[in-house]
Amino acid sequence: MSVVLTVVAGAITLYLLLIYNVLRGGRCTHSVNLKGKTAIVTGSNTGIGKATALDLARRGARVVLACRHKERAEAAAYDIRRESGNNEVVFMQLDLGSLKSVRAFAETFLKTEPRLDLLINNAGVMGSGHTEDGFGVAFGVNHLGHFLLTTLLLERLQQCGPSRVVTVSALLHRLGAVDCPLLRSEKDLVWSQSAWLYAIRSYCNSKLCNVLFTRELANRLEGTGVTCYSLHPGLVYTEICRNMHAWQRIFLMPVAKLFFLDSEAGSQTTLYCALQMGIEPLSGRYFSSCRPQQVGAKGRDDGLASKLWELSERLTSSVTS
Repeated sequence: MSVVLTVVAGAITLYLLLIYNVLRGGRCTHSVNLKGKTAIVTGSNTGIGKATALDLARRGARVVLACRHKERAEAAAYDIRRESGNNEVVFMQLDLGSLKSVRAFAETFLKTEPRLDLLINNAGVMGSGHTEDGFGVAFGVNHLGHFLLTTLLLERLQQCGPSRVVTVSALLHRLGAVDCPLLRSEKDLVWSQSAWLYAIRSYCNSKLCNVLFTRELANRLEGTGVTCYSLHPGLVYTEICRNMHAWQRIFLMPVAKLFFLDSEAGSQTTLYCALQMGIEPLSGRYFSSCRPQQVGAKGRDDGLASKLWELSERLTSSVTS
């Protein structure tokens, strides 16, 4: 029995060391006050986005929760106001799967909000299906919606500089690919296949788009007061797989509960990229565990980044209503 207990105790100790010394990664320790600053956080009614919005609100920022579901977002705004003691937390409706909604959000924001200091492109989905405009859902939401949102708000960001754009990518960008001819012809980055394989591949491809978008954005904004960063938040247990089949979620849940980070820990690299002083020369870089990291080879392809930008411009301009 003592041997069994020793093995169990050793396994528990190893697990705790793994979680707290490896998987938990770095933390944002910068104590900046954000009074008078305004931040947008997409997908902030739950998960990493909500944890990010809460931290920014605690620092005194005016925080706009840019979310699709009104009831959930208003409940999240209430929670954040209560927990932070900051009443400057508001909901504005944004469906990244609808370019019409993205344009309406930007128009409303620019008419009603005089400042924009931080744009946190956090929202993300994994699943099959298509957006309102016929794009693959992961490409349309994770990349194209955020691309249009950012470009529509760039002028305000520049007016309020120094300002930052932070885009949540993922380590899985290393498995991604961008096939521009396929994207032009099919409005997606993956050929039709089984729903499970499609969901994984399209997610990886969209996360590579996030990295390439940030790289090209940095090139275009060089010399302005706007810097931008992409990041891997860590292995985080969130609702990103809510579009997956029930049996897939059941399989994933025990593993996620044991080994994945909670939302507060998962928000740390986002907050680091948004708040840490002195990283301005690293604009365009990719971060993980609150440190700059090397991206995959495709994520360093400036030519591909430029092609994706130009194609994204054409795709968004082709949908005007």
